[in-house]
Amino acid sequence: MNRRTAREVIDALADEGSVESWDTPIVDLPPEQSYADELRRARETTGVDESVLTACVRIRGHRVAVVVSEFGFLAGSIGRDAGARMAAAIRRATAERLPVVALPASGGTRMQEGTPAFLQMVPVTAAVVAHKAAHLPYLVHLRHPTTGGVFASWASLGHVTLAEPNALVGFLGPRVYEGLYGEAFPDGVQRAENLRAHGLADLVLDVDGLATVVDAVLRIVGARPAAVDALAAPASVPLQSGSAWDVVTASRRGDRPGVREVLSRIASDVVDLSGTGEGESDHGLLVALVRLDDTGVVIVGQDRRLQRPGSRLGPAALRVARRGMQIAADLRLPLVTVVDTPGADLSVEAEEGGLAGEIARCLADLISLPVPTVSMLLGEGAGGAALALLPADRVIAASGAWLAPLPPEGASLIVFRDTDHADVLAERQGIRAHALAARGIVDHVVDEGDPARDPAGFARAIGAAITGAVAAVSSVPVADLVATRGDRLPP
Repeated sequence: MNRRTAREVIDALADEGSVESWDTPIVDLPPEQSYADELRRARETTGVDESVLTACVRIRGHRVAVVVSEFGFLAGSIGRDAGARMAAAIRRATAERLPVVALPASGGTRMQEGTPAFLQMVPVTAAVVAHKAAHLPYLVHLRHPTTGGVFASWASLGHVTLAEPNALVGFLGPRVYEGLYGEAFPDGVQRAENLRAHGLADLVLDVDGLATVVDAVLRIVGARPAAVDALAAPASVPLQSGSAWDVVTASRRGDRPGVREVLSRIASDVVDLSGTGEGESDHGLLVALVRLDDTGVVIVGQDRRLQRPGSRLGPAALRVARRGMQIAADLRLPLVTVVDTPGADLSVEAEEGGLAGEIARCLADLISLPVPTVSMLLGEGAGGAALALLPADRVIAASGAWLAPLPPEGASLIVFRDTDHADVLAERQGIRAHALAARGIVDHVVDEGDPARDPAGFARAIGAAITGAVAAVSSVPVADLVATRGDRLPP
C-alpha cells in the first residue's frame, strides 16, 4: 500500500493555501541516549518533530481542525509529547467551536516511554469527550495501519468513522499476535472492509474522497430549519376509498417506495452510517445524516426492501437506531424516525439478544432525547418494531400507512384462532392513518397519491411534510418538548 506522509494527507484534504499549523516545535530530547538517537533519526528521516501533526485548515470552505499521524515517525507511536500535542489541539478546536477530523495511522503506544506514554490515551480521550459534549463534530478516518491503544481510544470515538481501503485496523497488531501465540492472525479480520461489514466503520474510502464526505457532514450539521411561529396544524387530507385491509395490502406491494427511494429524490446530502459502531449491524435499519432543503437532520428509518422472512429487525437493528439517536443529541440535530416494518424478528436469537429490552430502551431514549423529533409512518407499522420508533414531538403519516400491535394476521390468530379474519381485525382496530389521526395518535396525514405510478410525487409530498414538521417542532424550546413528549399520545 502506498502510504502518504502526514503532510501529504493534510495537503490532499485541505483547500489550497489554507493550512495553519498549530504545532509548537519540540526540540528537547530524552536523557536516554539510544532513545534520543532514535528520535533524532526519525526527525531527520521524516522532516517532522513528532508522530502527530495538528493544524487548522479549510475543507471545501469549512474551517476544521485536523490531527494527523505520521507513521514514518517511529511507526506513528504516541508518546508524551505527541499526546500533549493532540490533546492541546482538540481542546483548542473545542474553544474555537471547530469540528475535528482525526486521521490516525499508528502502531499504538511508544514502547520506549513505557507506562507514561500508554497513559497519554486518557487525556487525549478526555479532550475528545469534552469536544463531543460541546456538540461539535468529531470525524475519524482510519488509515493504514491503526492498531493498539490508538484504536482503543481516540480512533474509535468518531460521530462518523471512515477507513482507508484495505487498511489494517485492529487492537492487537498481527506481529505481536503471532509472536505471543505462535500463529498468524486470520487474514481479512483486521481490514477496513471487514470493519464496515461489522458496523465498526461507516464508509471505506481513500483520503482523496474524504473532503467530499467531510463537506457533506458539515453542510448537514450547519443546516438549520427555518423558524415558524407555532405548531400549526396542516390541512386535513380526505379519506381514501377502500377498506383498512386494502391499505394493508397496498402497503406491502413491492413497487411501493421505501425510505431509501424517498431520500434519493428529496435529499441534498446523505451520509450513511453503518452499524452500531460497537460490532453490530443490521442493514434493515438505516441511519444517516441528511440535508433536506436547508434542514439538517438525523434519519433513523426502517428499510422495507431489506426486511423479509428470516431477516426481520432484531435487537441489533434497534441498537443501530439508538446510535442514530445519540448522534442527533450529540450534534443537536433534529431526529426523524421512519416507520415501515412488517414486524420485529421473532426468533430464539432475538429473544436471547434482548429484543424486548431494546424496544424499551428505544422508547426511553426517544422520550428523553434533547432535540426536536418527528416520526413518519411511511407504510407498514407492525408491532414492537414500529413502536420503538414512534414517540415524537410530531407524528405524521402517509395516507397509505398503518400502525397496529401485530400484523392483522397475527391479531386474527389471537382473537379468532385463524388468519382468515385479518381484514375484520384491521377494520375493527382502527389501524389506518386516518383512523389514527381521528384518535389524536397522528398529527397530520399526507396525501400520498399513487406511490407506484408517481414515486417522485410521493417523495415530494413526504419530504415537504417532514421538513414542515421539523420546522414546527424546532420553533419550540427543547425543554418544553421533552417535558410534554411522554404525555402527547391520547389515553
